[in-house]
Amino acid sequence: MKDRPFGQTGHKPIFTERVVFVQVKDLMNPSAVTVEPTSSAALAARLISRHNVGALPVCGADRRLRGMVTDRDIVLRCIAAEEDPAQTPVRDIMTRSCATVAPGDDCREATRLMSRHQVRRLPVVEGGRLVGVISLSDLARSGRFDMEAAQALCEISENIIVR
Repeated sequence: MKDRPFGQTGHKPIFTERVVFVQVKDLMNPSAVTVEPTSSAALAARLISRHNVGALPVCGADRRLRGMVTDRDIVLRCIAAEEDPAQTPVRDIMTRSCATVAPGDDCREATRLMSRHQVRRLPVVEGGRLVGVISLSDLARSGRFDMEAAQALCEISENIIVR
């Protein structure tokens, strides 16, 4: 019998592991509703309510991402601060430095970023421009990332932020 390196029997393996990567672009919402930095917090609140979302990407007319504004931002940075939502521009209450993913990124990377940054939504950016949004619910509804989505939700829900 001829000597062969370990693992090379000359036969096809019975079991093969096939790793399939699902890209962000396959699950993201490509038609995300946005708001401009100069728009009022009141308009942002109406858009959030009308479209049943928890956050809006903040973009200029060029679709370049400037930040994100959430329903929580509106409540804590505007309403609780006794500012007038009709007079408060989104740029004053938005989160400027937000984590992003690219359309070609693996969805598992998106769940890791959501966990690390304790967010439920990530803007999808290509060439500096917004091309969509992926949410934890997009990942969960796909049925392919149940464990990752559950883990991310647990970590997002924790009060401890490690940065």
